[in-house]
Amino acid sequence: MNWEQGLRNAVFRWGNWLMYSPGLLLTVAVLLAYCAIEYTSTHLSVNTDTAELIAPESRFQQNRRNFEKAFGQEIHTMLLVVESTSPELTKAAAARLARQLRSDTEHFTKVYRPDENAFFQRNGLLYLDTDKLQDFSVTLAQAQPFIGRISTDPSLTGFFSIFEDALNAETKTEEVPIDLVSLIDKVSNSLHKTLNGETDLLSWQKLIAENKISEEQSDKAFIFVTPKFDFSQILPVEPAINTIRRAVDKIQDPNLPKVKVWITGEVGLEHDEMAGMSEGTFTASIFSVVLVCGILLVAYRSWLLMLATLATLALGMVFCGLFASVAVKQLNLISVAFAVSNIGLGVEYAIHFCLRYRDNLDLHGKDKTQAIRSALLATSPSLMLCAGTTSIGLYAFIPTDYQGISELGLLAGTSLFICLFVTLTVLPVLLKVIPAPPFHDLHGEQPGASKLSASLATFTLHYAKPIAFATLVLAAAAIYFVFQVQTDFNPLNLRDPNTESVIAFKDLMKERDTSPMTLTVLAKNEAEARDMQKKLTALKTVDKTVSLFDFVPEDQDDKLAIIDDMVLTLGPQSQSFPQLKVGSDPLPAIKRMIAAIDANLPKKTKPAEIESLKTFKSELQDVLVELDARLQPDRGVFIEKIQTSLLGTLPTVMNQLLTGFHAESVTMASIPPEIGERWLSKDGLYRIQIFPKEDLNDLDALQTFITDVQAVAPDATDLPVMYWESMKAVIASFQEAIIIALTAIALLLLFIRRSIVDTLLVMAPLVLAGLFTMATTVFTGTPINFANIIALPLLMGLGVDNGIHMVEKLHHSLSEEQNIYQSSTARGMFYGALTTISSFIGLAFSPHQGIASMGLVITIGIFWIMTCTFVVLPALSKLVLKPVEPLPAPSV
Repeated sequence: MNWEQGLRNAVFRWGNWLMYSPGLLLTVAVLLAYCAIEYTSTHLSVNTDTAELIAPESRFQQNRRNFEKAFGQEIHTMLLVVESTSPELTKAAAARLARQLRSDTEHFTKVYRPDENAFFQRNGLLYLDTDKLQDFSVTLAQAQPFIGRISTDPSLTGFFSIFEDALNAETKTEEVPIDLVSLIDKVSNSLHKTLNGETDLLSWQKLIAENKISEEQSDKAFIFVTPKFDFSQILPVEPAINTIRRAVDKIQDPNLPKVKVWITGEVGLEHDEMAGMSEGTFTASIFSVVLVCGILLVAYRSWLLMLATLATLALGMVFCGLFASVAVKQLNLISVAFAVSNIGLGVEYAIHFCLRYRDNLDLHGKDKTQAIRSALLATSPSLMLCAGTTSIGLYAFIPTDYQGISELGLLAGTSLFICLFVTLTVLPVLLKVIPAPPFHDLHGEQPGASKLSASLATFTLHYAKPIAFATLVLAAAAIYFVFQVQTDFNPLNLRDPNTESVIAFKDLMKERDTSPMTLTVLAKNEAEARDMQKKLTALKTVDKTVSLFDFVPEDQDDKLAIIDDMVLTLGPQSQSFPQLKVGSDPLPAIKRMIAAIDANLPKKTKPAEIESLKTFKSELQDVLVELDARLQPDRGVFIEKIQTSLLGTLPTVMNQLLTGFHAESVTMASIPPEIGERWLSKDGLYRIQIFPKEDLNDLDALQTFITDVQAVAPDATDLPVMYWESMKAVIASFQEAIIIALTAIALLLLFIRRSIVDTLLVMAPLVLAGLFTMATTVFTGTPINFANIIALPLLMGLGVDNGIHMVEKLHHSLSEEQNIYQSSTARGMFYGALTTISSFIGLAFSPHQGIASMGLVITIGIFWIMTCTFVVLPALSKLVLKPVEPLPAPSV
């Protein structure tokens, strides 16, 4: 007796044992499931930290950990990006928001604002280039008459009187800080918004220092927040984020423009990702369950068989969860996909069994026991072989450096045996207990499908040679396109692009000074740090470097002398700037301003200047109409609103500037600890931050930048290195695993089937479908990323399963008169593929780009697997196979 006959006898005796006491077996299964649920619920968790998923022991990961250990202030933090229509309002709002968050010790452990440090407020002018500081000094000298006059009368009356004098002057006046026409346009725009019920705030920081202090004034402020995590919730920082949103609502002033606060950074991105995944996956799961139920109903024509399949699948999932809680304890964002894998492959086992059981009932009448035994005998060997070969393909990923896929391989591979055991144990018992479905002739009930399948069966076998030739041509073309496959291993591109954390993060990446795509190098001492920074700055791909030494300004004596000159220029106004006057009536000043415009318009020849003055006059006339129509106290409120919109930021800007006049010489020793600790660690490590010249979204620019920097500093780390090295590690892991998997599967098939031809035929759909799937991603514009790359092991499992089933069936059905597609094997493969697609197709519509791409790639892959299995494999088998005789039935 060979081993195959022995296996059939063992299965026969197993079936007899199952039929002996089905009620007791079901009771035991339910009790074990209850215990498994209780244990899993308290011992299995999800870890959303993706940092350790790839090559945790590699050098680039060790460099990252060393950096985080030395400078952990910004680790596990949220970055709040505050912005508004003016930098003055932005800073004020950021200060109020930071104060509120600091007072909430229930949700936050630390709140840090880089721009609130008194050191920078006092010494900020020293950090300008000498030329820019000199330019600003000239601008300030030009603005001195304006500053002097407005400080004596800080109100609308004083403001418009300056305009009037400037407009009436025959020569260019020096009483306004910038070009008069430009200022008139800004004032007109602000008046227009205020008159139409909007809120506006003219930025005097931009007006006075325009193009003098920096190339582009920033309207953003940053707050780093370290939240408290509540890991009892799926979204552990949701309470902290809700607190931030409430605080943002509180700082809004109805009389001022709205302040926008974006929540991003490491924690913000992970929160939005988990929220999007939870919502999108839940919706997709509901859609998939409904679709799977519909497919099972069509396949079985029986509610009871559908419910039995779902119960078996649910029970298998429970025990798979138990194994996960024992084997890995924590699921990551990749290994959590083993659950979807189980649905796809686990339900296929049940479908094969139930369809064979249904066919047996049609043959044996109402003898359920005989139908179940026959189904066990017919399906068990091939299902066991499928589970064995598929698990090998999944286990091949265990030794790789990609921990996420390594754990997925362990869980999904082992879960196949768990699902198979449940299918061959619980499902037969359930079928024994529930009523048998009504007898029917399947062929008679589906004449359309039967005719179509018969035509397809005849076509594939009759035109075997043309199909084989066409497949060879397509495979050659696919090989060419495989080399055109794009890769995108930027985790940011996997997330929902419409979430605020991603929008804000990408916005920061647009500017060199705020982009997080920088590199970091650690130096052991000052000499090494200075030498390293000098070499790095000289690189062509480096825009600039920043270290602790850059906080000691250059040419301080010259800059302090320039600041002293500015103090002398302003005279008494260099001490303090008064607050705005309230209660004054600007009506006379506005009328004089209109008269000055009327007097000067005929003298103007430039069209732009004439248009500006006409617009200004129109806005001033509207102000008069509005003032005339309002009664006290509403009239006073309106005047104050106009004054705030035009002059509200001036006292703040001037007093901040005057604070900068108290600058003192800066040394390393005078740098505050809260600044120094971010650049010099407690262990004496110096941090050097390196900014790139090129856009690192370009893969070639990313590689060149990293290569150049690592040539000087091999241990450079940070986001670009993490992205690049992770991509290389993942690709290497999959290349290694796929070679191991294909080799191991082929050897196992060769050992079991003892036929090179059978082995090649089983492998053919798998290899061809893989080529066609990768080629299709080129046409759909779908790059391979961290998420959809896991489609490869899942598709490998399905491809091997189908190949085994089809080759086994084709050995007995090579005649063109036989309809191989109406067999329970072919129908099981077809409906199994449909249910697997149903498990994933809903994911293709997820807002999470990684999940969506995974759903799309798997759907494409299953389509090609079914095409290769149902069309190509029969044609190839017709050319090389010979029919075999069935094994004898086991003796009782």
